[in-house]
Amino acid sequence: MEKVLITGGAGFIGSWLAERLLDAGQDVVVLDDLSTGRESNLERAGKHPNFEFRYGTVLDRLTVDEATRDVDAVVHLAAAVGVELILRQPLRSFITNIRGSEHVLESAHRYRRRVLVASTSEIYGKNDAEALAEGADRIIGPPSVTRWAYSTSKAVEEILALAYHREMGLDAIVCRFFNTVGPRQTASHGMVIPRLVRQALAGEPMTVYGDGSQQRCFCHVDDTVEAIVGLLHEPQAAGEVFNVGSDNEVTISELANRIIARTDSSSEIEFVPYEEAYVHDGYEDMRRRRPDTTKVRALIGWMPKHDLDHILDEAIADARGDAAGASPAAR
Repeated sequence: MEKVLITGGAGFIGSWLAERLLDAGQDVVVLDDLSTGRESNLERAGKHPNFEFRYGTVLDRLTVDEATRDVDAVVHLAAAVGVELILRQPLRSFITNIRGSEHVLESAHRYRRRVLVASTSEIYGKNDAEALAEGADRIIGPPSVTRWAYSTSKAVEEILALAYHREMGLDAIVCRFFNTVGPRQTASHGMVIPRLVRQALAGEPMTVYGDGSQQRCFCHVDDTVEAIVGLLHEPQAAGEVFNVGSDNEVTISELANRIIARTDSSSEIEFVPYEEAYVHDGYEDMRRRRPDTTKVRALIGWMPKHDLDHILDEAIADARGDAAGASPAAR
């Protein structure tokens, strides 16, 4: 795998992955329409002689085909991201996720390229079991609830990838990410840590949705990228699904309080009912979402290295860098 295509590579995770692969001596092609990604994220990668940027969308079959033909493997990260975007533009999000994945998988099959498809913990829906293994049941609400359209679109992506593997022999891998966070992650589209950090630094009320007792796990982007690279180069990963995330839980209220303490902020926590936070109909939240990562640990020995305090300190430094006008590549 000397040359890797990253769809959505100008995004938060994609830009980190591009740098990791380039540092390892591989060639990288990024395909991105910059609808949510940022050119500034690729500032460091763009200076590398083995990097190529292609402006385009995964919704264009020919663009995807041409990009896939020239590489050895594909990491498919391009997708509609963030709760707010999904609720605001459900049709666009649904089509982008499903049709874009169809094009990527078709091209990967045509040229016999290994492909890693990025999925999400949203797959599990309302299943709030102690620890969610890859075979855990999906528990989702009715199609009329907008949030479940996103979960369904990602489930269809997984079904397509696994069907291509089983029926067509495609070398496909699925990764389910659980709240990847870190530098370069924007506060747009409902990303909770960047939003709370920026509110704390500005001395604004820190908006916690619901009662704040919902539990989440946060994984540093560097750890997520480590898992992607490890699975991409592991032959036995083909045809399998892997959870990638931290299993250290924190309530959102506790998260806000830790940010206040680490920023020495004068902000107070403001609890906002979901119906006020999300003016669009169709939002439901989950009380808990914790991954069982036994499978990825057993195959490639992966475990997250960064704890939550480290993650928060980096998010705070990143937000301060944004305020000071520093480029993402410099942070």
